Amino acid sequence: MSLLRHTFNFGSMTLISRILGFARDVVLARWFGAGLAMDAFVVAFKIPNFLRRLFAEGSFSLAFVPVLNEYKEKGDHEALRELIDATTGSLLAVLLIITVLGMWGAGWVIRLFAPGFMADPTQLMLATDMLRVTFPYLLFIALTALAGGILNTLGRFALPALTPALLNLSMITAAVAFSRYFDPPIKALAWGVLAAGVLQLAIQLPLLVRHRVIPRPWPNFSHPGVRRILKLMVPTLFGSSVAQINLLLDTLIASLLMVGSISWLYYADRLMEFPLGLFGVALSTVILPTLSRLYARQDTHQFRATLDWALWMGWVIGLPSAIGLALLSGPTIATLFHYGAFGLGDVQMAAWALMAYCIGLPAFIGVKVLAPAFFSRQDAKTPVRVAVVALLTNMVLNVVFVLAMVAWWSGFDFSHGLMHALASYPGLHVGLATASSVTAWLNAGLLWHHLKAVDLAPRIAPKRVMAVGVAGLVMAMGLWLVVPATQDWVAWTLFRRVYQLLAFVGLGAVLFAATLWVFGVRFGDFQRPSDEQTR
Repeated sequence: MSLLRHTFNFGSMTLISRILGFARDVVLARWFGAGLAMDAFVVAFKIPNFLRRLFAEGSFSLAFVPVLNEYKEKGDHEALRELIDATTGSLLAVLLIITVLGMWGAGWVIRLFAPGFMADPTQLMLATDMLRVTFPYLLFIALTALAGGILNTLGRFALPALTPALLNLSMITAAVAFSRYFDPPIKALAWGVLAAGVLQLAIQLPLLVRHRVIPRPWPNFSHPGVRRILKLMVPTLFGSSVAQINLLLDTLIASLLMVGSISWLYYADRLMEFPLGLFGVALSTVILPTLSRLYARQDTHQFRATLDWALWMGWVIGLPSAIGLALLSGPTIATLFHYGAFGLGDVQMAAWALMAYCIGLPAFIGVKVLAPAFFSRQDAKTPVRVAVVALLTNMVLNVVFVLAMVAWWSGFDFSHGLMHALASYPGLHVGLATASSVTAWLNAGLLWHHLKAVDLAPRIAPKRVMAVGVAGLVMAMGLWLVVPATQDWVAWTLFRRVYQLLAFVGLGAVLFAATLWVFGVRFGDFQRPSDEQTR
C-alpha cells in the first residue's frame, strides 16, 4: 500500500471525526453561544487538551514510534512486548501523578492560564469545577495515543484516526441529552469529555489483543527503550507542539480581553484545524514510521524523496484551504454556528479570527511535515531550539499586535487604564491569531533551514510551487468576485446557506484544479513515493 493510500485512509477516518466535530461545534454554538460560560469551558477543556496534543500528536508519539519501529524491525516479538509493557507502565505512573496534581490544584491552574477570570469569581469557580472533571481525560487519551502509536507502527492507521469521533459524539450527547440536568448546563460538557477519554481507549483494545500487543503495564524506567524514549521526549515536550503552546498563550491573553474573545478564537481555531487535522496530522502520522524505517536503513535518497512528497502534498492542500477558508470565513461561520445563542456579532468576530489564522495555515501544515524528519532521526535538539525561538517570538508579537490594536482603537488614549482598554475594544483577539500565524511561518522556515544544513531539505521544483501559487490566485479572484457579504448570507434560510456554501467550495476547487491542469500538474504527480521506493 502506497503512502498516498495510507494518507487517504487516515484522512478518510479523520474526515468522519472532523464532520462530527463540526456537528459538535454547531451544537455548542446553538446551546451555549460565546459568552462567560463558554469561555470558562473552553479554558477547562483546552488545558488537558493541550497536554493531550503533546502526548497524542507530539512529544510521546514522536519519541515512541521511532524506538518502537526499531524494535519491530529486529523481529523479536518478545522484546517488542517488553518495550510496550515497560513504556505503558512508566507512562501510566507519570500520568497518575500529573492527573492528581492537576485536579488538586485546578484553581491555581486556571489562574495561571486564564488570569482574566480572577475579575469574575463566578467564572473562575465554574472553570475550576469543570477542570477537575476534564483533567483525568489526559490520562485516558494519552494511553489512547500509546495504543494508536503501536497500531500505526503495525500499519493500522484507520482505527486510531477514527477514535476522535467518539469525543465529538460524547460532547454532542452531553449537551443535547444531559445539559438540562446540570446547573449551570454547560457542566455537562465536562463530563462528556471525561466519558470520551474512556471510550477512545476502550475501542482500540480489541485490535491490540488481535495483534498480541495488548500492554501489561509495569513501570520500568530503567528499560533501555524507555530511557531512550524519555531522552527523546523531554525536549520534544516543548519542541513538537509549539503551535499548541502558542494557542494557550492566546487563551491567557484573551482572558483579559472582551468577554467572548476566548470563544471566538475557539470557533475559528476549530475551523482552521479541519484541514490541519485532516491532512497535516495525517501526513505527519503516516510518514513518521516510514522516515524512521528509512533512517534505520540509512537510505538517504528515499528519506528525502518521502519528505519531498509530503511537503508537496502539504503545499497543494494547505494553500487552497487557507484561501478558501479566508474568503468564505463569514459564510462558513454563519452557516455552521449562527443559531440560538450565537449572534451576528459573534459571527463577525470569529470570522476575523479565522481569516488571521488562515495566514499561517500552510505553515502549520509545513511544521507537521517537517518535524518528523528530525524525530525519525532521533534528533530532538534542533526542533527544540527552533521552538524556543518561535515561542519567544510569538509572545512578543502577541503583546505588540494587541497593544498596537488598542492604540489604534483608542487614539493612544489610555486615561482609563490599559486593563479597561483591553476589555473594552472589540477585535483585539485578531492580533493573537495573527501572531500565531506569523510564528508558524517562522517555525516552518527555521526547520527547513536546518534540514538544508544537513542536505535533507525537501526539493520541490519551482515550477510546481509557482503552479500552486497561480492556481491559488485564480481561485481567490474567482471567489472574491462572487461570494456575497456575510450580512446578506445570514438573512438566508439554512438550506440556502448550505447549498450556496457547497457551491462556492466546489467552484473554488474547480478553479484551483483547472489551473493546476493548465500548468501540467497531473494526478500521477501525487503518487510518489510508492511502497517499492520506501519499503
